Amino acid sequence: MAFPLTLVDLAGFIALLLWGTHMVQTGVQRAFGPRLRSILGNALRNRGRAFLAGVGGTAALQSSTATGLMMAGFTAAGLVALAPALAVMLGANVGTTLIVQVLSFDVSALMPVLVLIGVLMFRRDSSPLTHDLGRVFIGLGLMLLALHRLLEMMTPYEDVPSLRLLLGAISTEPLIAVLLAASVTWAMHSSVAVVLLIMSLASKGAVPPIAAFALVLGANLGTALNPIIEGSSGSDPAGKRLPVGNFLTRLVGVVLALAFLPAIGTFMVTIQPDEARAVASFHLVFNAVLALLFLPLLTPYAALLERRFDDVLDHLNTAIKTYLTSIDPDELNDADHRRLEEILTFAMNMEHAGDVIARNLLPHASKRLKRGLSFSRDEEADLLSMFDRLSSNLRTAASLFMTDDPRAARLLAEEKAIFRDTEQAATRAHVDRLRARRRDVAETSAMHLDLLRNIKLVNSYIVAAAAYPVLERMGELLPSRIGGGSLSD
Repeated sequence: MAFPLTLVDLAGFIALLLWGTHMVQTGVQRAFGPRLRSILGNALRNRGRAFLAGVGGTAALQSSTATGLMMAGFTAAGLVALAPALAVMLGANVGTTLIVQVLSFDVSALMPVLVLIGVLMFRRDSSPLTHDLGRVFIGLGLMLLALHRLLEMMTPYEDVPSLRLLLGAISTEPLIAVLLAASVTWAMHSSVAVVLLIMSLASKGAVPPIAAFALVLGANLGTALNPIIEGSSGSDPAGKRLPVGNFLTRLVGVVLALAFLPAIGTFMVTIQPDEARAVASFHLVFNAVLALLFLPLLTPYAALLERRFDDVLDHLNTAIKTYLTSIDPDELNDADHRRLEEILTFAMNMEHAGDVIARNLLPHASKRLKRGLSFSRDEEADLLSMFDRLSSNLRTAASLFMTDDPRAARLLAEEKAIFRDTEQAATRAHVDRLRARRRDVAETSAMHLDLLRNIKLVNSYIVAAAAYPVLERMGELLPSRIGGGSLSD
């Protein structure tokens, strides 16, 4: 029964470590989320500041994965360029090593103090900031408890003959050590815990320094696998650029380090005789050197990734046009010709809508992020409402494209009036603010108005893509309005 119980304990403390990390991340994001996003947005203007932002952000969030997810969302949405986002990830990788440096010292005595402070802050104060910081302290305490117990659990097994045999085998094959550590890190979702475990094994002499360094390389590779594997079900190629780019930089670093591992190992042991500290130092040096190597190359590297993971909408639109224009017109009847034209109309209007989002909407969102601007509650409610209507209209258009339902076409076309009325109301409100000389809200008011105009334009393309062909076929679409209706083009 001892062995199954040990596995349950191991899984339980890994879960506690992950939950502690989650509490720290959510606490920091709730307390400083908008500020962190603003700091990251301002830092993305050059690589050096982006790198430092990655270091600081990861130190605050206690996880390079959390920083990576935030940046992946920014790059997939087009809010930031890929090159500075990659610089943030290089900094995040270094930030993780600093966490290991701190936890490599015996800080387990702080665990009850952190939890006590966290609980008092969480329960005794009604301030949202204090409440969230209490969550952070509790999470840090749970992380220290989990790491301490994990290392305690592994200590009795360090002298087990079968483990010694396995560790002895990987000592002669660094590549096996890399693959083993990468698999364990992927399963545990924490390179910090794995590196600390490697340090413990090295300090007890269970693995020689060269094997320990190879295991550290595997931990660095494994932690970059999680975003790729967990995001593999996504269909947006743009969302894969950052995690794949981060993984490839680590893979290059691991290959280069393996090639020179004997020399590197000898040098590290010479300057740091303490084997546990040598492991932590190697972890730091590996990621720092990797950052120095790739920071000057990020612009061409980002361009290569962007070419590899092309714009999916443009790619699909080109493929549709190529296929439709390759069909022999003599083989089509009148209905086929009409349907071919409708498909081309739908594809071209959707492409135009995508261009408006990429060229107009996203730059506004990026500007708001970089300047740390905030909309009023009414402005935010307007935008959320219009985005919801836009999403609903897009679903209606997709259905209408397949069904040719006249009633759905009329309802979709009538949506233009709602978007027009919302824009006109926002215009009047903006003019009123300017007359009142309210300079404190003038910039966000203008941005709110620009966003509504662009949302209205996207909706117009959606209506033209799906509703107008149906209404035109029925004779209800006049040059300036729907027949008998009140909706202007």
